[in-house]
Formats: sequence, C-alpha cells, structure tokens
Amino acid sequence: MTFSQRHFLGIEGLSRDELLFVLNTAESFREISEREVKKVPTLRGKTIINLFYESSTRTRSSFEIAAKRLSADAINISASTSSVNKGETLMDTARNLCAMRPAALVLRHPASGAPHLLARLNQCPVINAGDGTHEHPTQALLDVMTIREHLGDIYGKTVAIVGDILHSRVARSNILALTTLGAQVRLIGPPTLLPPEFSRWGVERHTDLRAGLAGVDAIMMLRLQRERQTRNFFPSLDEYARRFCLTVEALKEAKPNVIILHPGPMNRGVEIDSRVADGPYSVILEQVTNGVAVRMAVLYLLTTQERLATQDQSVAHGQAVGQEGSDVQAEPSAWDEHTVPKRAVGQ
Repeated sequence: MTFSQRHFLGIEGLSRDELLFVLNTAESFREISEREVKKVPTLRGKTIINLFYESSTRTRSSFEIAAKRLSADAINISASTSSVNKGETLMDTARNLCAMRPAALVLRHPASGAPHLLARLNQCPVINAGDGTHEHPTQALLDVMTIREHLGDIYGKTVAIVGDILHSRVARSNILALTTLGAQVRLIGPPTLLPPEFSRWGVERHTDLRAGLAGVDAIMMLRLQRERQTRNFFPSLDEYARRFCLTVEALKEAKPNVIILHPGPMNRGVEIDSRVADGPYSVILEQVTNGVAVRMAVLYLLTTQERLATQDQSVAHGQAVGQEGSDVQAEPSAWDEHTVPKRAVGQ
C-alpha cells in the first residue's frame, strides 16, 4: 500500500488501512531511537519548518527531533518572535515560508481549520500539529500506537477518555482513530464538558467516573483546557478534582492490566493523582517516545509522496514530448534508481 495523502490534516477521512499503514511505518522507525547513533539519511537535504502559534513542549520538540533523526534540517518559528507581531497574516507568513521550498510545513494554531486553509492555498505539504479545538492527529496516532504495544489489536478494546472533552482536540482525534480501528470509546466528565453530538459517533457518555471506568482496558486522562474555556463549566477546581481526578481507588474499577495515558501537560492533583501518573500502570513517557516515531513516519510518508509526485510529472512530461513526433525520447526519472525502500529504516 502507498500513502496517498498530500497533507496530514486530521484523522477524519483516513481509512482503517491508511491508519494501520502509518502506525506500522511508525513502528519500523521506533527502533532508530534505540540505537546509539539515532540518525538515518532518509530526508537528507530536505527542510522541515515548524510554525507554532501556541506554546508547546512535547509536540514541537518531537517534530524537531523526528526531522533531525531523518537527517532533515528543522527550522522552528514561534509566533511571538515572528513578523506576526508586525501585523503579518498567517497566510502571508505561510506563503513566504513555502516560497523557500521546504519539504513540509508543520503548523500549530489556535484557530480550528487553519491547517486546512494553508493546505488549499499552498503547494508544500502541511501537517496539522493541533488546530484549536478541532484535531491533533499525530497525538492520536502515538496514543493508538502505545495502546497497541500493550494490548495488541485495538478491535474490541474499551478505552475511556476522561476530562474536558468539549475543548479537547486530542479527544476528537482519538475518538476518530479508535472507533475506526474497532474500539469501544467511553467519554467521562461533567455534563457541561460532554458534547451531546459525540453520541452520533457511536461512543458512550458517562458523568460518573467510577461507573465509566468499569472494565475498561485503557484510560486516557485529559487536562482542563482553561485557556479555551469562555465561562465556568463547573463550580471549582476542588469540586472537579473530587469527582473526576483519577486516583488509586478509582483505578480499581478498571481491568487489572489497564494502562494509563495522558497527552500532557499534566495537572497533578486535578485530573490525575501523582501515585497513578508515576505508578506501574502509567505509559505516559512511552507515549512521548512513540511520538517521535509517529512524527518520523508522517514526515517520511508525506515528503516521499511529494518526491514520487515529482517523478510522475517528469515521466508524464517526457512521454508527452515523445508523442508529439519528436525523436527525443523521455529521459528516465532521476528517482528511478533510488525508489523509496519498503522499510525506511534500511536506508
């Protein structure tokens, strides 16, 4: 199978086979992070631009490390230090950056749909690193990858997502990925943070933490998105923590081999107890490790897809010239002798 997406904007619209293809590619890249020399020449000579309009630690560092482990040059740009402060629009910023011919543009933006806008109006591949409350596709992939490593096949597993579902792009992408792969998803939180429209996606909604955790295989905790909340959705943080903080006692309702995930950053004592976050069931740091592999896979698939598209255009142009009656024959593509290997880590 080949990956046919020109951009990576969200989980929505991806088929089960495409999700599994990206996950399997990421698993082949994971081994690179265990080597003494953590680098392969796969994207040597290419440039990846990380354009972040919001604060980030894990996602931005992960994309930068992923690019460098593939031997690409990584350029990091924050809105706070860019021409945005001088009044430049997102579109003008993106057009100028794409004019420098990067292999891909990674965008995080507070406005939902911003990556889709850039993808429609720019030539270079765009990767969504989180847009408003819409989606965070690479986070969902690393979460699913971590679940698969511990529980095997996703199909038939029950995953609980707990917390601020309303404002969480992580929740939306995970719901799409997990249900596409056949998992049962339970959403748990205060009624004010559980959008009723999610019921149309075939998920369960629970307002009682312990009842929602009964018999689940995996628990994904979400932080409260205070920066996105425009009004009070619960009486106080103490009240929220009393009802929805994942404690050792609440964890007993889940299956004995349950795993605990959290996309970070964590608010200890609010949505998760430190004894749970640092306990034997936690796979939170494994998520971070898998994040590098997932982003290596996405960068690899998008940039090699761009290369193959160039190859096809070159071949088509040569054939067109030959069909016009000229004695000139189409030259072989520059990539004919350097096709993409079946396993990228072998490069």
